[in-house]
Amino acid sequence: MAERFQRELEAVHGEVMRCADMHQASRALAALAAQESWETIGSMDRPLCREICRDLEPGRVLWAGGADDALQRLDGSPESMAGLSAGVVEADCLLADTGTSMVACGRAEERLLCYLPPACVIVATVDRLVEHLPAAWPQLAPRIADPQTRGEFVFITGPSRTADIEKILILGVHGPKRLLVCLVG
Repeated sequence: MAERFQRELEAVHGEVMRCADMHQASRALAALAAQESWETIGSMDRPLCREICRDLEPGRVLWAGGADDALQRLDGSPESMAGLSAGVVEADCLLADTGTSMVACGRAEERLLCYLPPACVIVATVDRLVEHLPAAWPQLAPRIADPQTRGEFVFITGPSRTADIEKILILGVHGPKRLLVCLVG
């Protein structure tokens, strides 16, 4: 399934970075951030996001959500979110048949991390791969049915793309120009 997910995502101009473990993923993200000169990165405050961001300089990462007062927080305004160099989000599920990442966003700033920065890095472990959306339904249905659950699911398949009247493909018009999925395991 990992190979199929990668093929499908690359077919729509997305990128996959395969890492053996979270330590390797963290080093790879730090190297990418340095290579791309990403100054400020916004991240969901979730376990995989914390792990992948651990090798970044502390002042470089701003966190969405959570209650840890020791972390620098995003202010959540669309203007400040659009000023980030990249967003880091955690996928709840990866759909192999389409190369789609499904991200549960409980807060507006988490959702905006998927859309506003020019680069979006999605982190997920291989155990989150499923063949297709119907295979993910047993995991999703209880969360959707729970009246206490807030937010929405965002389905991300490649970077934002559109074509003009001459059918010239343009990336990054309505969302991130670059989408990279860090697949761990």
